[in-house]
Amino acid sequence: MVSIIANIYNMNRKIVFYRLGNGESPVEEFLDTLPDKAAQKVIAVFKVIEENLIVSTRFFKKLTGTEIWECRIMWQSDIYRILGFFEKNNFIILTNGFHKKTQKTPTSEIKRAEEYMKDYKRRNS
Repeated sequence: MVSIIANIYNMNRKIVFYRLGNGESPVEEFLDTLPDKAAQKVIAVFKVIEENLIVSTRFFKKLTGTEIWECRIMWQSDIYRILGFFEKNNFIILTNGFHKKTQKTPTSEIKRAEEYMKDYKRRNS
């Protein structure tokens, strides 16, 4: 019984970048636009999300009323968000990223993530 519990608690998440039908990745394209230090911080947050059973909402939070989650990154005075969804419990498919400039997550970015999620599920079911 103890080994079963240990296996449950050792289950790591795996982050995967969504790819369009043509193979392009909106998240990779977004990361390419970031300064090196900001991109390093994003990768560090990804590692926290993948390796920890419990992750602070400072780094990862479900958006109310959606199936979309956001990776939350702050670097100096800049705020970045990368949206995605869970697939098969331990996989997080990241769909799109943006530089956050308003208090609320823009509806257009949430809708984009939802469209990418539908496309992903359609192509991978």
